[in-house]
Amino acid sequence: MIFRTTPAPRRQLRRVRTTTALRPLRHRLDPARVEEIPFRAADGVRLGLTRVDPGESGRPVVLLLHGHTASADMFLLPETRNLVDSLLDDGYEPWLLDWRGSCRLPYNETGQRYTYDDVALYDIPAAVSHIRERVGDRPLFVVAHCIGSLTLSLSMTAGLVPGLAGVVSQGVFLTPKLSGRTSLRMSVAGELLKSRIDHIPVDFRKVGLRSKYTPLFALASRKASCPDPTCQMLHHSAWGSGASLFVHENLSEATHDRLAELLGPAPLWILPHLRRIELARSVVRWHETDGRYRSLPRNALDAAGRIDTPVLLLAGSENGLWLDSQKLCHQVLARRQPQLDVRYTEIPGYGHLDTFLGRGAALDVFGHILDFLGERR
Repeated sequence: MIFRTTPAPRRQLRRVRTTTALRPLRHRLDPARVEEIPFRAADGVRLGLTRVDPGESGRPVVLLLHGHTASADMFLLPETRNLVDSLLDDGYEPWLLDWRGSCRLPYNETGQRYTYDDVALYDIPAAVSHIRERVGDRPLFVVAHCIGSLTLSLSMTAGLVPGLAGVVSQGVFLTPKLSGRTSLRMSVAGELLKSRIDHIPVDFRKVGLRSKYTPLFALASRKASCPDPTCQMLHHSAWGSGASLFVHENLSEATHDRLAELLGPAPLWILPHLRRIELARSVVRWHETDGRYRSLPRNALDAAGRIDTPVLLLAGSENGLWLDSQKLCHQVLARRQPQLDVRYTEIPGYGHLDTFLGRGAALDVFGHILDFLGERR
């Protein structure tokens, strides 16, 4: 028979890690070159900070920031030439931060809830401070993807990470823009589902056929061209939002088969902050009365004049999640803050995640990043 006639044991319906130990990274580097650094944010939350030893001292440093529910793994794909490979070959020392939204950590499913304010106030500044203690006055760049970039913009406009040598922002920065359908789905889904579930999983094998998540996977599969449930949830649905996270044919078969490892469950309790940000078309602070967050600007776009470093806004021409947010950001900053050094580059034929995960990203995308860094090292 294809289907079970009796329910699966409860323990198989939801396998949630409760420990804060980080899941091991997957890479093809010599393990002796990969330094995992014990690291906690100022509010006590355990994070992950990884340094890749380039084999020589004195190189400029590049901090890599992943998107929400992704992890440092997205920059270390062993099945293709990845961004860390390119940075090492071009003379840089890569550092990778697993902030509290990483799927290598359990916080999207269990533990204390957070907002993007916490990432901007605690995670990113603490990582930058720790790196600077180790590398001294060497140039420090940041390459940030999606929510990692969005929260970085809040840190930058708060003046919490001054003196960066340059920033590459991929997907979204100061002016988030979703399609009307995606925004509506996020709002409706958040209200309808918040009393039943607190996160949307991506790995159907972990939740089982008879679970409260099964209808979500069924909806994601409607009119999907790929038979893989995880791909349907991400490429065809973006955790139920109706958006698309990548151009399907840009992924290698090996990367496609690893999607459930590279991207984790999306917490529903973050949606109110995300909705406020999207409605404002700007990165806005969530906490209005809590004095701990007073250093963050209420509206990062209004405080963009505090940005003190060159910025490259990068986006795929087929971004099915954030649409033309980066182009909009470049236009707005050119009008409102013309003194800033901000440029915009669009990658033809690429979506959102495949700008880093795509099998041809080393040829089509990474050169733009390396050229930008090389002009300022």
